[in-house]
Amino acid sequence: MNQTLVTEFLILGFSQRPSLQILLFSTFLCLYTAALSGNLLIVVVISASPSLHTPMYFFLVNLALVDILCTSTILPKLLSSMVARKTISYGGCMAQLFFFTWSMGAELLLFSAMAYDRYVAICRPLHYSVLMGPWACTFLAGVVWAISLTNTSINTCLTMRLQFCRSNVVEHFFCEIPPLLKLSCSPTRLNEDMAFAADVFLAVGNFSVTVLSYGFIVASILCIQSAEGKQRAFSTCSSHLLVVSMYYSTVIYTYIRPASSYMLNKDKVVSVIYTSVAPTLNPLIYTLRNKDVKVALRRLLSCS
Repeated sequence: MNQTLVTEFLILGFSQRPSLQILLFSTFLCLYTAALSGNLLIVVVISASPSLHTPMYFFLVNLALVDILCTSTILPKLLSSMVARKTISYGGCMAQLFFFTWSMGAELLLFSAMAYDRYVAICRPLHYSVLMGPWACTFLAGVVWAISLTNTSINTCLTMRLQFCRSNVVEHFFCEIPPLLKLSCSPTRLNEDMAFAADVFLAVGNFSVTVLSYGFIVASILCIQSAEGKQRAFSTCSSHLLVVSMYYSTVIYTYIRPASSYMLNKDKVVSVIYTSVAPTLNPLIYTLRNKDVKVALRRLLSCS
């Protein structure tokens, strides 16, 4: 059985027990609804509010678009597989792999861009308008989308050149690189090396940049005289670092290991964090609890 004969994959998904299926379907439907509505709300509110047309909110709109892309690539198919056929076509699987890897790479890079923006705003406020002007923000966003697009194009093309002759059963709830490599009877060393290199650059590298940026930010916060100001700043930074650390650590765990070490149940739970939980939490952590956004949202609702 070679690649030309594989017309579809069977997505194993989660438990087949009816009672758990209902619970899982309800959980993922709630996560998708919350992620989609929360991120769409961010895009609408920021786009419709001139007072929020600043670099920080520009990157938050990009983050919201990335989260919409990620969840819409994974969760609708997962939900349909729980009530209908669990199969996905070969082309559909490769498309899912392409768009998910694109969104994941963009999110990892956006966290660094957002951390850099906060570093400049807090540590170099006099140079902020120059360093984070409209051209600089557009350039940074373009780099984020271009690098992540290049990464997903390379990894998807490398996956498409593989032959699948062992099985067409994907031991996962969507088409991701590690479980697909386990199905290949072709040499996967190049695929694993590229996934490892991408993980080192996109995850480990960007996580280091993010932590370093927040380190400088914390050092600046410690110089704030007001106790209330310190508490507010630390509260914001800690929540941001919590989400960022959760996302980076799960991605690094998944992609920095060889495909042969993939573990069915454990790795599914880890994948749920960066495909479903993080996109749901991002609007709450980064934007919807922000005072300026709340004011803009109330103004928008009062005008409608």
